[in-house]
Amino acid sequence: MEIYVAGHEEVERLLPMAECIDVMEEALKTLARGEAVLPLRQAVRQPDGKGLLGLMPAYLGQPRVLGAKVVTVFGGNFGTPYESHQGSVLLYECEHGRPLAIVDAGAITTIRTGAVTAVATRALARAEASNLALLGSGTQAIGHLEAMCAVRPITSVRVWSRSIEHAQKFAEREAARRNLDIRAVSSAEAAVRDADIICTLTPATAPILRAEWLAPGAHVNAIGSSVPGYRETETAVVARSRVFVDRRESALNEADDIRIPLREGVIGEEHIRGEIGEVLLGRVPGRANETEVTLFKALGLAIEDLAAAYHVYAKGKAQGVGTSLEFTGQRHG
Repeated sequence: MEIYVAGHEEVERLLPMAECIDVMEEALKTLARGEAVLPLRQAVRQPDGKGLLGLMPAYLGQPRVLGAKVVTVFGGNFGTPYESHQGSVLLYECEHGRPLAIVDAGAITTIRTGAVTAVATRALARAEASNLALLGSGTQAIGHLEAMCAVRPITSVRVWSRSIEHAQKFAEREAARRNLDIRAVSSAEAAVRDADIICTLTPATAPILRAEWLAPGAHVNAIGSSVPGYRETETAVVARSRVFVDRRESALNEADDIRIPLREGVIGEEHIRGEIGEVLLGRVPGRANETEVTLFKALGLAIEDLAAAYHVYAKGKAQGVGTSLEFTGQRHG
């Protein structure tokens, strides 16, 4: 029995952002229709607190596949040759439980995270939104810049990072690559003031985004924090915003951006207007007017990894891209 294997380069080749945006939209609709099984993620933390191993299993009804993402998260890798997220997405078919594929999780995570944000931005941000703020200048900032440019007419970008040198390098490199006005700024406030779209993409453990900085009609994508203990938005940001999530159960159990305002009694659970898949299906209204602030809180879901990995698997097999490994699992004799 053969298992398909795709590494980082194969994933980038087979999963361009535009295609991934469409794949993520369908996956989020599938979730909203109730055609997925999605346990909360499990994590094993090292005693020294340096990193963790995360397990994200799921069943996806369309395409019909079982699988899991197994990934390490080491936030301290900033400034090293290593990504913060490293691991594999494992795919299995649902008839006999045969393993189908092993796909690089780092590339999957980078591309599908930006693509999910693009789906939410396309659904919630004002159509003419053109000024983008990126809080963070790492791998996710690269992916989110591409994703935002794919769904809105971005003309200017301000980027802030805890390392101004890193932000400046990001700005210079991406401005030349995209022929776009991209500037590094020295504070998060300078990046956010007057921005139409704000993406928070950091491993912050305390808020970096303040409500007083937000312009009327802004859209916020709060992406960087995905487990308890990490938080990017202050309570007033959430309270001011019309809030949507990738999945309600995940947000209520894992997102301190939501859990802390709830615990403080500033908002109730009804403050979450709906899941983005419900907006896509027309079951929940999105933006109500041009002046309200909308916020999309994403945790990252295993069904997104499965959908992206299956796209890589099917496309790679059809095009002869990737490799195969012999594996046991089939009875002989």
